[in-house]
Amino acid sequence: MENHLAGILWMLLTMCLFVSMDTVVKYLTQDFSQFQIVWARFFFHMMCLTILLRQQLLGVFLSGDLKLQLTRSLLLMLTTLLFFSGLRSTELSTATAIMFLSPIFVTVLAVPLLGERVGPRRLIGVMTGFLGALIIVHPQAGAGGVVTDLPASEGRWAWLPEPGHLLVICAAACNALYQIMTRRLRMVDSAMTTLLYSGVVGSIVLSIGVPSVWKSPEPVQWLLLVCVGLLGCVSHFCLIRAFRNAPASLVVPFSYSSLLWATLFGFLVFDALPDRWTLAGASLIIGSGLYIFYRERSVNAGNVADNA
Repeated sequence: MENHLAGILWMLLTMCLFVSMDTVVKYLTQDFSQFQIVWARFFFHMMCLTILLRQQLLGVFLSGDLKLQLTRSLLLMLTTLLFFSGLRSTELSTATAIMFLSPIFVTVLAVPLLGERVGPRRLIGVMTGFLGALIIVHPQAGAGGVVTDLPASEGRWAWLPEPGHLLVICAAACNALYQIMTRRLRMVDSAMTTLLYSGVVGSIVLSIGVPSVWKSPEPVQWLLLVCVGLLGCVSHFCLIRAFRNAPASLVVPFSYSSLLWATLFGFLVFDALPDRWTLAGASLIIGSGLYIFYRERSVNAGNVADNA
């Protein structure tokens, strides 16, 4: 029971740290290119792990499936780049709510990629989740959608969601692919190996292009860029601890606490609160995500019982 409580607390801390990172990122997008911020996210992530693992670095770096590790790391880099780009013009709570689509995308993508079957109940859950996303990006959602009082000449585009919202939706889809790769890597590599590759691959790839958009930070801005990398690294470490201390069925629901953190930090830092459309859509996405999670757990338990 104590371990289970520890797992819940680790998950709550994880979500708080992730949203803290997103808050710093959104603040930095006022002055820096998203490429430079994403570079900092992975470079200082890599430096943090290199220092922590310096005595066993070589052993941790050895992978049982190098190709899969590289693919997963590139997907995480792309997810981060898309999300940070969308965050520039999207409210923190809205972006967080849209990212809840990731487990729903996982259910959809698991069919062609993992050969899993999706029954009618989970299919309804998927459709409900996407309905929630449509509500969030609805053109009449005020800050959560496109402004509808456009000139008549531009009226034909009024039904489109904001580009920032589309970027976050793409980030959620990429994140789903990243999660599927992570599932497969659990069979061959340790969590620390996977965490190390995330930082190394991201920082190397982004170092190639970041000089073209580089802007010299002030000392305080350097500190914030370092914080982005450290928060990203520590968040993943806390997530590992959460799943070590408690089963996924117990801690996963607490991952949705990130919307509470996003609402709080969005209000304190940016003086912004989610509108009713964002809250309504997020409720549908969270509800469908939880339903799909527990339905998959029930189906898997039934399969085990049948095989037994």
